[in-house]
Amino acid sequence: MKKALMLALIGLSVAGCTQTEKGAGIGAVSGAIIGGAITGDVRGAAVGAAIGGVSGAVIGSVADQPGQCYYRDRYGRRYIDDCPRR
Repeated sequence: MKKALMLALIGLSVAGCTQTEKGAGIGAVSGAIIGGAITGDVRGAAVGAAIGGVSGAVIGSVADQPGQCYYRDRYGRRYIDDCPRR
């Protein structure tokens, strides 16, 4: 019962995330599991989580709409508009 409740809470917490945030989260969890399994210690899991998080964020950011950025108005609502030119 506790495991099902935890999985439901994790699923709900990711529901409002952007593709970049979802990619970073999935990459960090996957990297921690793989790093811990390969090295067998916490240090390997931490390194795997860091590498996986960065890689997932990069992959997730590419999946977003190119040339579009997320903004928040003064009421906290998110909206998408063209990114500023650099």
